[in-house]
Amino acid sequence: MTSVSMKDVQKSFGKNHVLRGITFDTKVGEIFGLLGPSGSGKTTIINILTKQFGVDSGECFVSVGSNEIGLMLEHDGLFSRLSCADNLHVFREIYGIPKKRVEEVLESVGLSNATKTSADKLSKGMRQRLVIARAILHHPKILFLDEPTSALDPVTARGIYKLIMELREKGSTIFLTTHNMEEATNLCDRVVMLHDGKIIEQGNPKEICTRYNAIKTIHDLESVFIQLTGGGLK
Repeated sequence: MTSVSMKDVQKSFGKNHVLRGITFDTKVGEIFGLLGPSGSGKTTIINILTKQFGVDSGECFVSVGSNEIGLMLEHDGLFSRLSCADNLHVFREIYGIPKKRVEEVLESVGLSNATKTSADKLSKGMRQRLVIARAILHHPKILFLDEPTSALDPVTARGIYKLIMELREKGSTIFLTTHNMEEATNLCDRVVMLHDGKIIEQGNPKEICTRYNAIKTIHDLESVFIQLTGGGLK
């Protein structure tokens, strides 16, 4: 069953043509990755799918209502002076969720010892986990994560990976943007590779690598991307 899809989507901002005929679909219960360097169109796609932007042409489909979507976007939007628990209580009241859910979700992201710590006292990794906690507070069926491990150290990033896998195992569809090809290979069931607003390749990460490994010189998604575009991901 399809959970999210785009068909021939075009999007421009003034003279800047950001998306050029984007077509893909995601399946329920998978981790789906959007890969590409900054400016390739990843965040624009999420903004369109979450109805923050419209499209110039083409079709979009999201199988659930807005109250069943979880978001972790580029700007975390945390209330810096509020504690971790109080940040979540703000959104708990909006969704009408029982108070005990706040304790449950903070424990699930490893923040049970920081419930009374204000957001401005958290490390980068702890802030990321708090934002994920807020995104999953209402048990979303589709979770959009925009660069969830950006600027995190490897140990903290692995903790985020573990949490993402656990969410998928509980039935959530995860829609992930990243420019980290190793992250995509380890996490994603399928990926779309973006360059200059266009899809240049898509499929299972390991199958993509195999497809370009006929002469045993291409071993990872980063190498495939460089071969296809002549450039890296930065």
